[in-house]
Amino acid sequence: MQSTDNFDQLAAALQQPVDFDFQLPDPDDENIPEVEFQKQLDIAWQVCDRFDLQTEIWRGRILRAVRDREKKGGDGRGTGFLKWLKERDISKSQAYAWIQLANSADTLVQQGKLDPRAINNFSKRAFVETAKSAPQVQIMVSEAAQKGDRITTREVRQLTEEWTAMSSELLPEPVKRKAAENTLPPRYIAPLVKEMEKLPPSHQKSLQKEIAQNPDVDTLKQATADARSLAKYLKAATQVQALNEEEVDIETALIEAQRIGCLNIAADLVNQSFQLEQTIAKLYVTWKRIGNLADRLYVDTGASTPQLRALLNCLESYGGEVMELQISSTGKHAIRLQIQEMA
Repeated sequence: MQSTDNFDQLAAALQQPVDFDFQLPDPDDENIPEVEFQKQLDIAWQVCDRFDLQTEIWRGRILRAVRDREKKGGDGRGTGFLKWLKERDISKSQAYAWIQLANSADTLVQQGKLDPRAINNFSKRAFVETAKSAPQVQIMVSEAAQKGDRITTREVRQLTEEWTAMSSELLPEPVKRKAAENTLPPRYIAPLVKEMEKLPPSHQKSLQKEIAQNPDVDTLKQATADARSLAKYLKAATQVQALNEEEVDIETALIEAQRIGCLNIAADLVNQSFQLEQTIAKLYVTWKRIGNLADRLYVDTGASTPQLRALLNCLESYGGEVMELQISSTGKHAIRLQIQEMA
C-alpha cells in the first residue's frame, strides 16, 4: 500500500510544472556592473548544475532498479534492460555511467560521509571526482560541503593534493613537514607522488634521497620530470626487441645514466627505439599490402587501360625489395630502403 501511495505522489508531481525559469541579466544593459552581471549568471549556472546532478543520480537509481529486476526475472542476458535503454534512446555506456554515479552517491550517504542535503553544494563534475577519490579525501570534501562551501573540481583537486602531501609514504619527512607548514605548495607534491608510484622501490629511494636533501620547489619539479622519464624508460625498455636480444642490465644502465646526468637522453633514446621498431613493423605490413594490390591490379590492366597501367608502374616499386624516396623538395636528398624477408 505504501509503494502505491509513493507512486501516486510521483505521478502527481509529474503533472506539476517545473519552476525552472531564470531572470537572466540583459547582456546589452551597460548599467549592470560586470561583477554583478557575472554573479547573476554564476548563480543561474549553479542551479542548473545542481539540478543536472540530482537528475542524473536519480536516473542512475532508476536504471539500477531496472537492471537488478532484470537479473532476477529476466533471461539472464540483460535483454529486457537493453530494450528499456533502446526505447529511451540511452546508450549502454551512458546508462552505466549514471548507475555508477548513483552508487557513489548512495555509498557516500550510507557510510555517513555525506549529508544528502549537502549534495546541492556540489557541481556534477566535482561530485564525480569526489566519488573517485580516496576515502580520506571524500571525508574532507564532504565536511566542506556540509559547512555550506561550494564544491567544484578545483576544491576537490586542492584537497586531494593536500591529503597526498600529508599522507603519502613515498614522501620523506622534510617534505611532509614543509607541506604541513605551508612552505611547500601541495600542487607541486601531488604530481611527484603520482609519477613516483609508477617506479620500482630502488628508483623511488633515489628520488626520496634527492628531495630530502633539498626540499624546495625547484627540486620537486626536477624530481617529477626525472620520475616521468624513468617511468617512460622502464616501460619502453621492456618492449624494445633489441634490448631483449642482448644481455643488457637495464636497471644498472639507468642508474649510470642518472649518475652522469643524461637520464632524459637515455630515456628518449630507448623510447625512440621502441617507436622505430613499431614503425618498421607497420612499414612491413604496408609494404606487403602494396605488393599484393600491385599484383592484383597488374592482372586486370592492359592495352585498354594505359593510364591505369602508368599509375601501376609508378607505384609498384613501393612493393619491391628496394624503394627510393625523395625527402627534400629540391630533390637533393633521397633515401633508399631495402626490405628482405628472412625465414
